[in-house]
Amino acid sequence: MKTIDFSYFIERYNAGEMNEAEKAWFRKELGDNENLRDEVSLRQKADMVIKDHDIISLRNKLSAIEKRRAETLPGNGNRKHMPLTRAAVFAGIILAGSLAFIGTRNIQTEEIFDRFYNSYEVTANLRSMETHVNSDFSVAIDYYNIKDYRSAALCFSKVPDNDPKYMESTMLYGVSEFEEMNFPEAKQSFEEVISNNDNLFLEDANWYLALCHLKTGDKESAITELTSIKKSRSIYSSDARKILRRIK
Repeated sequence: MKTIDFSYFIERYNAGEMNEAEKAWFRKELGDNENLRDEVSLRQKADMVIKDHDIISLRNKLSAIEKRRAETLPGNGNRKHMPLTRAAVFAGIILAGSLAFIGTRNIQTEEIFDRFYNSYEVTANLRSMETHVNSDFSVAIDYYNIKDYRSAALCFSKVPDNDPKYMESTMLYGVSEFEEMNFPEAKQSFEEVISNNDNLFLEDANWYLALCHLKTGDKESAITELTSIKKSRSIYSSDARKILRRIK
């Protein structure tokens, strides 16, 4: 039997580029393949590191500058390689400044989450109704309550869209992916809840969508969402106002 190379599918899944049929197939593969789950999780974390430390392009520019500078050294006077030396120094200053900015941004974001973020709790009503929902949803709730968010997400994703609990499973699937730092997938779930516009989770979905924007460094979108939450009568409006003061 030919072994499937999942690299292409992992990239599409983590980037949120799969259609519904592809996601259904891939999630089934995830449920049956522990090594694949580990690889997906590893790449998600690697992607976040790259996003949070967006200095690769600057590093490449520095290397190119240094290479050109080195090529001018043999038989050339100081006047010829001085501009390149200055360029390298200038690029170094930019790099240092970028690192300082990125570090400040990360610290600010972490401080915000330390102060304002609490893990989403399954409501008492939802727990009491577990006996009336399908087995995947019930098992997912059990995984969620013990903070096994990867397993919870896999089970929530199996709840059919014609099930009465579909919006609840969609919300909790998004939260589980958020906890796993799979923000593209989490965003899609929260946006689906918001688009449905006929459920009890709209306030929560808007709040978590704003948090996704903060986590991915999309300040403009975060401000838009938080401003909307601040103007609403949401339970999150007070926290949204306080966060806006910190990031504007």
